[in-house]
Amino acid sequence: MSTDPGEITALLSRWSSGDAEAFPRLVALAYDDLRAIAHRRLLATGRGETLSTTALVHEVFLRLVGREGGEWPSRAHFYAFASRAMRHILVDQARRARAERRGGDRIRIPLEERVLSGADGPTDVLGVDEAVDRLAERNTRMAQVVELRFFGGLTVQEVAQVLATSVRTVEREWTRAKVYLLESLEGAADG
Repeated sequence: MSTDPGEITALLSRWSSGDAEAFPRLVALAYDDLRAIAHRRLLATGRGETLSTTALVHEVFLRLVGREGGEWPSRAHFYAFASRAMRHILVDQARRARAERRGGDRIRIPLEERVLSGADGPTDVLGVDEAVDRLAERNTRMAQVVELRFFGGLTVQEVAQVLATSVRTVEREWTRAKVYLLESLEGAADG
């Protein structure tokens, strides 16, 4: 993420305190970062043919406006919310597409780093979403890492920065989460 973390945190604090002028400045500062995240996510999911990077980022900002400020204790909370919003937007889109096909095959996408793709075949957005929800019940931090990496498109270094932890910790959690997701998705496919 290329923006100044201190300035984003300060703007989030001002916006949380009711300063309406802070939001447009926050949008200007975070826009390029969120576009980069959205672009990577759409490339990875193959959903770019029906949803543009700009549209995904704008949907995220619409969800932010709907929060009317809210509590933003840190920049990490902001990026976590943005990643979660992207996740929900992509899942909603996948559900609509599946409904349009009257229950046809799920939307197929590869999970980053060929962990759940490649030789094992592609993974679907809805299946990953359900698996992440189950993972969150067992380990919230691992679910956050998956949400930020898979749905938010952040790199390991960016996730470590957002979660205020070490790169090694994120790598370890990401590895464990991928194993859990693979087992969960294979179990769902067998069931």
